[in-house]
Amino acid sequence: MNEVYEFIKKCGTYYLATVEDGQPRVRPFGTINVFEDKLYIQTGKSKEVSKQIQKNPKVELCCFDGNQWLRLAGELVRDDRIEPKEAMLNAYPQLKGMYSATDDNTEVLYFKNATATVSSFAAAPKVIKF
Repeated sequence: MNEVYEFIKKCGTYYLATVEDGQPRVRPFGTINVFEDKLYIQTGKSKEVSKQIQKNPKVELCCFDGNQWLRLAGELVRDDRIEPKEAMLNAYPQLKGMYSATDDNTEVLYFKNATATVSSFAAAPKVIKF
């Protein structure tokens, strides 16, 4: 999982895909953090992406570092505890102007049953499960 975290962090931006009424929805994200040995992302509960995840927690993200790309498929689980929210906001202090660990909007979610595939044109894909 740490290898997946490092790859996504290096890319900076990744694209998260959800489903809404059978239609794929993809948008850029930039938050990724490890807390208590789980890989977390962050969003706002008021956003459509949050509503889509709560309805169908199966998601996939994709990012590209210029040579290799990573696809991470899994289920996202909401964690309403203050501690993982604080850890995320400390990792991304620029978000503190919009979010707080104690507001009703900040949402952190961790991956479970996750499979990452790192691919390139030069080597066989590498699969990482966590």
